[in-house]
Amino acid sequence: MAYLEVKALHIILVVSWFAGRFYLPRLFVNLAMVAPASVAERERLLLMAGKLYRFMTPIGVLALASGLWLWLVVGIGGAWLHAKLALVLVLIGYNLYCRKLLAAFESGHNPHSHVWFRWFNEVPALVLLLVTLLVVLKPL
Repeated sequence: MAYLEVKALHIILVVSWFAGRFYLPRLFVNLAMVAPASVAERERLLLMAGKLYRFMTPIGVLALASGLWLWLVVGIGGAWLHAKLALVLVLIGYNLYCRKLLAAFESGHNPHSHVWFRWFNEVPALVLLLVTLLVVLKPL
């Protein structure tokens, strides 16, 4: 594959991964607000969250693979890229933490309020903002 095709694929995969990154914590907000007696609603939200996690995680892996190809094969580099890679590591940790939170919901032991999840939902937006600025402006 040529550089521009892989770059386009990388952008598409990153956008798709972020769509899941934005929506899964919203499902967590809703799960945290479900009344204990609403078993059907809780089960439906858990089903949606589990399917979304299982769908978006491979997309994230493909986004990482295409980004690695751009870095290692094409040779994209610079100090800005090190900062971007640090933010990518934050996203990977965020993704893994979402799995832990999903497991907590599945076991019935959610440790956080819906307000906490509303703030947690802002992390990917902040990371996306920073990554976009780094990639476009290359300030470092």
